[in-house]
Amino acid sequence: MKLQVKICGLSLAEDVLAAADAGADAVGFVFAESPRKVAPAIAAAISQSVAGKIKRVAVMRHPSNNEWQSVLREFQPDVLQTDAEDFKMLEVPDAIECWPVFREGGPEPSATGIYLYEGRNSGRGESVDWSVAANFANDGQMILAGGLTVGNVANAIRIVRPFGVDVSSAVESQPGRKDAGLIREFIRAAHAAESVQ
Repeated sequence: MKLQVKICGLSLAEDVLAAADAGADAVGFVFAESPRKVAPAIAAAISQSVAGKIKRVAVMRHPSNNEWQSVLREFQPDVLQTDAEDFKMLEVPDAIECWPVFREGGPEPSATGIYLYEGRNSGRGESVDWSVAANFANDGQMILAGGLTVGNVANAIRIVRPFGVDVSSAVESQPGRKDAGLIREFIRAAHAAESVQ
C-alpha cells in the first residue's frame, strides 16, 4: 500500500490546496493550544474544496466531550486524532475514523488500525528514536510524526518502515504558514524513499 502522507497544522485555504495538489493523503487542523490552532468553522471553510477527496483530520489533545462535539458539529471531520486514553471519554460516531496518538516514553502502541507515534510534545518538531519506533511499526498502521523534514524523512522511512508520515513545522515559512515548495519536496522525498524499500 502507498505510503500515506499527512500535512498538519493548516490554517489557510491556499495551504490546504497546496497540500492536496502535492499529493497529501490527509490534512490536519489543530484544535488544541498551539500557534496553529484554528476555530472549527474556519477549518470547515478552508478545507471545503478538498472534502471527500483527502482525509480531513481534527487534531486534539485531551478534549472534553463537549469540546469534541463542537468540533464534530462545526467541522465534520473524517478523522479524530487525539491521545489514546482520550477516546474512553469521547463519543465518536462510527463514521469518524479514530487515530490514537502514542507518545515516546509513554504506554507502548496498542492500536490495531491507524495510529500516530510521536514525541512527548506535539507540534515542537521533536524527533522520536527511530530504532524504537521501528520495533512498533509492525503493530497496526503507524503514522510516524515529530521532527521529520525534507532532509531526514527518507532515512526515517527506511529505518522505521511506517504506514505513513506526518509533518507540520518543517514545511512552514513561519508558524502556521505553510510553504508550498517545501510541502512538494517533503512528499516527493517520502515517496522516493518508499519506492526503494
